[in-house]
Amino acid sequence: MATRFRPELQGLRALAAVLVVIYHVWLGRISGGVDVFFFVSGFLITGQLYRAGTRGRIAFQPMWGRMIKRLFPAAMTVLLATVAVGYVLLPEGRWFQTIREVVASALFLENWRLAADSADYFAQHGQASVVQHFWSLSIQGQFYLVWPLLVAGVVLLARRMGADLRATLCTVLAAVFAASLAYSVWLTAADQPLAYFTSLTRVWEFALGGVLALMIDSLVLARWLRMVLGWLGVAGLISCGLILQVGTVFPGFAALWPTVSAALVLIAGTTSSRAGADRILSSRPLAYLGDLSYSLYLWHWPVLLFYLAARDREEVGLRGGAIVIAVSLVLAALTYHLVEKPVRDSSTAVTTRWGAYRFGAAALVPVLVAAGGWQYLSEQKSAFAFVPDDPAYPGAKALHSATVAATAEAPLMPPFAALPEQFAFFDEHECGQAARHPELVVCATQTVGEPARRIVVAGDSHSQQYNAALRPIARERNWQIISMGRGGCPFSTDSDAQSGDEACVSWNAAVADEIIELRPDAVFTMATRDVRVGLTEWTPPGYVAQWRRVADAGIPVVAVRDTPRYDTPPSVCVEKRGATDPECSTPRADLLATDPPYAALADLPPNVYFLDFSDYFCTVDVCPPVVGNVLVYLDDNHVTAAYMETLSGILDEHLVATLGWT
Repeated sequence: MATRFRPELQGLRALAAVLVVIYHVWLGRISGGVDVFFFVSGFLITGQLYRAGTRGRIAFQPMWGRMIKRLFPAAMTVLLATVAVGYVLLPEGRWFQTIREVVASALFLENWRLAADSADYFAQHGQASVVQHFWSLSIQGQFYLVWPLLVAGVVLLARRMGADLRATLCTVLAAVFAASLAYSVWLTAADQPLAYFTSLTRVWEFALGGVLALMIDSLVLARWLRMVLGWLGVAGLISCGLILQVGTVFPGFAALWPTVSAALVLIAGTTSSRAGADRILSSRPLAYLGDLSYSLYLWHWPVLLFYLAARDREEVGLRGGAIVIAVSLVLAALTYHLVEKPVRDSSTAVTTRWGAYRFGAAALVPVLVAAGGWQYLSEQKSAFAFVPDDPAYPGAKALHSATVAATAEAPLMPPFAALPEQFAFFDEHECGQAARHPELVVCATQTVGEPARRIVVAGDSHSQQYNAALRPIARERNWQIISMGRGGCPFSTDSDAQSGDEACVSWNAAVADEIIELRPDAVFTMATRDVRVGLTEWTPPGYVAQWRRVADAGIPVVAVRDTPRYDTPPSVCVEKRGATDPECSTPRADLLATDPPYAALADLPPNVYFLDFSDYFCTVDVCPPVVGNVLVYLDDNHVTAAYMETLSGILDEHLVATLGWT
């Protein structure tokens, strides 16, 4: 069967790989070509397993050995090169993320790594990883491990029942297809980023290929109809990524588009017509591209991201895209001819019973050793001891007119490699699950006896970063800081960060109830959002409604003006260009209006107060990335915990004065 459809399968692989590369590089979109890879894998492996089952038994060890020889050489070569080039070209702030994902990719677990990150708000703020495309290879590796066991179980069942193997296997795969597709549709609607990377939402694509492999010999269609189906399939593959936003709607029902299109191409088969799509798909150029498709897929993404990093660009452009594609093709050809093909064709790797497995281990070890070495260097670079009162690192205090002239040059803090760890987290032992909502976690600082004051910090990650400034005050004054935070969910009655986020609305309602029951001395939250170039800052009505609800319960609300958000992380610019380069600063007038938007609000409760620390994030003229030798931002919008610590004394002074506390 595989031999009979080899031209079409090679053509499908080539077309899918080309679409993936062109869409990624030039269009900045996702094509659906990966789904074709899943479908083709299901078609091929199911056919092989079925034929092995009819002959007597499925030999697992040789099959998995062939899988190792097929997948490992190119994959480990690309990962090893990625570690070497990444160390040179990537900003230090991306090192830990890249190392984690290199290891996950080498172990064929990258899809689960990305699935976990999709559920972690703070991990989501990492930039695109140079190996994130290994998620699809990870799913394929898991499929190659599990699918033979499934088919072997069906073979055993059919024998014991005396049933026809083809019919039994087809029934089981149809059930797997239906169950996985139903789960995929449900999870895509509930949590699309998680669904995109989860293996179980993709099983149906392999099952669809398997069902077709078992049924295709029984399909007899007129030649003209097969010609039409072939071209419909090709058109569907090319147009899928143009019409659908694959990255936001897949898998679900939408992924039927590319997989059914691929099925139509195989059903069309060889028409022997000059007007058939198979004439192009089976052409020599596409056949050769089919051979290169695996390596081309592996190389194109790191080449693209390394090009952007080296050129300090956000978009590749037409000429740059051509360079990326050309380099990827050259690397793919070299990898195929010098690595993939020699290993696959050589018998030396499997001359002994466990030869292929020893080869796999030998290929895996250098990647893990290289990643471990990079991890060690990253930990050395990220280690630092920061003392907020250190005169060499005044941070926000440097913008006080009395101290600005006293700031001397010193190495920047925190180190670039430490930036991903600069979120203001609470320790696990300080946190507990609230009873009134399944996703409401309440964290609190420890006090000596009864706290003198209790302040609830409520809302999204911007409000939670202020915990780093509030903790020193709490220690000094024996206050208790109580955190009720959720990434991407500001304290509001609406879903202001993401339209239609009902989970956020429900969570906020529970937070308001918890606060009113707790009756703290004050609530600390954000007053505005979306401080971007173009003076886009605003105070959402949902913020005001939430303040009113809490204030009407007799609880003072302290709302602080938001900090700027940028298109790219200012720290990356500093690492490349230096802290004093004008390109790394943004004119204050482009970000902040003279009067904050809440100044125009009328009829606010008298116990709602506002704080504006913009003068400690920006000078009169610009908003710099470094103040007082301290990096201000850990990514494109979050203030580092270290900088917040330098703001602590200033916040203390303003907070006490505003609330009239002593």
